[in-house]
Amino acid sequence: MPIKAVVCALLFSMTALGQSGKEADEKAIRDVMDRFMDAWNRHDAHAFAAVFAEDADFTNVLGIGASGRAKIEEFHAPVFATIFKNSHQKHDDIKIRFIRDDIAAVDVHWQMTGATDPQGNPRPDRRGLLNFVMAKDAGRWQIVVMHNLDLSAPPLPK
Repeated sequence: MPIKAVVCALLFSMTALGQSGKEADEKAIRDVMDRFMDAWNRHDAHAFAAVFAEDADFTNVLGIGASGRAKIEEFHAPVFATIFKNSHQKHDDIKIRFIRDDIAAVDVHWQMTGATDPQGNPRPDRRGLLNFVMAKDAGRWQIVVMHNLDLSAPPLPK
């Protein structure tokens, strides 16, 4: 086999391996999003926090946050028992941008039904955007930073 053919075959193989690695990472990131939504819909603060890195930062739509997996779980337990106990969230339109092989920026559009205000009155359906920085550590993708934006909220007064 001529050297040119061998080089072409090796380059093609390396490209195919790189694409399958990226595809596997994209699938793994989408799986994290599925686990995130599943935990939300089961109102399970422990499972919800488990998709975050140990030292993760979380910020909700009001700009209130929690740092660290344990604090993220602690933050969500009371709201899963009250205003979000009957909520259901779904996601679509996941956009993944790899910053490095082990770091990704992820945007996820979400819709929510079934939330209530603190008095138990139904809240209107909501939609928004989750923005994540995710990192791959020891072969496992986790959320390192999360910011949430409620796109259905009325504009803030000037």
